[in-house]
Amino acid sequence: MNNFFATPEGAWGDGSVHLTTTGIILVVIVIALLLVAAALLRRRAASKKTALTTKQLVYSAMAIAIAFVCSMIKPFEMPMGGSVTLLSMLFIVLIAYWYGPYVGIMTAVAFGLIQFVTEPIFYTIPQMLLDYPLAFGALGLAGFFNKKKWGLQIGYLVGVAGRFVFSTISGVIFFASYAPENMSPLAYSAAYQASYLGAEAIITLIIISLPPVANAMVRVKKQAVES
Repeated sequence: MNNFFATPEGAWGDGSVHLTTTGIILVVIVIALLLVAAALLRRRAASKKTALTTKQLVYSAMAIAIAFVCSMIKPFEMPMGGSVTLLSMLFIVLIAYWYGPYVGIMTAVAFGLIQFVTEPIFYTIPQMLLDYPLAFGALGLAGFFNKKKWGLQIGYLVGVAGRFVFSTISGVIFFASYAPENMSPLAYSAAYQASYLGAEAIITLIIISLPPVANAMVRVKKQAVES
């Protein structure tokens, strides 16, 4: 791939490519459009009494910003991508927990593209889509459980499971050659993704299930959704 969007001079030196300046600008425009669309969806879905407010926009922006900062703090990093971060997925799930699946999915996709722009190196467009907008976008599925008892915990598990599925598919299709001899690409990819996603998920679930934290999350949600 060598065009206005990407150039084959990838930092990995193994056939990868990276975005050009034009490519980065285009992705940033897509991120902005997704965030605007999420805001419009929230306004359309809300009643007059709960119409989108500046405060709600601020809460979403703050959650994305905190998630981005936390994603840069990596207590453990895998050799070929993926890491255990400082609960970064939780803050994206929170947006879906506050405002529902449609806003949650759009903002999660935007966050995935933000992650991509910070290190815009990839092999193919399908691989990039699986690993970034689709994998991270799956975190927004948590919004389907935002009104259920233990909705945050259940939604978080579903969101992480969705990210695991897309990342595993990417591993099977595009990184099968890294699988050890006599090990199927599916088993290798699933084990690889589970090693870091599972670790972060367990840590996060323990923390948000502690009574003081769980009660705090309920209060924050109430503040986030009120007009």
